[in-house]
Amino acid sequence: MKTRFFLLFFFCLFGAGNGWAAQSADDILAASDAIRNPGRPFSVTVTLTEFQSGKQVDASTLVSYARTEQRGGQFSNLLQFVLPARDAGKLMLKNGNDIWFYDPTNKASVRLSPQQRLLGQASNGDVVTVNLAQDYKATLAGDEEILDGERKQRQAHKLILTAVSPDVTYASIEMWVDADNNRPLKARFYAESSRLLKTAYYRKFQPQLGAERPTETVIIDGLNPQSVTLIRLSDYKARAIPATWMQRDYLPRFQPE
Repeated sequence: MKTRFFLLFFFCLFGAGNGWAAQSADDILAASDAIRNPGRPFSVTVTLTEFQSGKQVDASTLVSYARTEQRGGQFSNLLQFVLPARDAGKLMLKNGNDIWFYDPTNKASVRLSPQQRLLGQASNGDVVTVNLAQDYKATLAGDEEILDGERKQRQAHKLILTAVSPDVTYASIEMWVDADNNRPLKARFYAESSRLLKTAYYRKFQPQLGAERPTETVIIDGLNPQSVTLIRLSDYKARAIPATWMQRDYLPRFQPE
């Protein structure tokens, strides 16, 4: 009898424990965020290239400085435009869900929408570092086999992300996360009207600041698949980023160290 009670206790303890250990949709999303984004202040070079029917039509380069906010765990971002030369020195600041653009020529800052296009299919909200788990509620829609950005078959968790605030970049997102390692693989971004805006593939995972992170994102227009924008991330650096850099009033005085 004692043996039966022991076996029952063992099954309940460890059998139930396996259930508790299963990842929730929010856990999967947070783990995917941790792969996309370093957990420390950092800078990275962001290169955007726009293609129409396979031909390059425009390009832009920025340096992004990102640090997590003390309250809430979301990122604040300061982006400095580097190329083309006509845009050099211009700044874009994301603090909370507010985005500001600063032009040193007229020394004025204006508020931008995160949905506003920066270049090609890339919106302002696509080039800033964001923890999606802070802005969206995730539900697990099931597991699927998909083609990733390298044209390889992957078993993936499909997540449905619903915005928890009206001022985030997208009303909803479908996201596929590698079932083996929580890497982000693919995402579809939707407007409030449920119209597909764009599809993104995360690819070329490389060691960067302590983890294998995607260094390229391919963004395809929701209506015209011939309209493609490539975002490349390079030159990751862990660095101290003062909190004052993330203040709108500091923009005219910003000088990268």
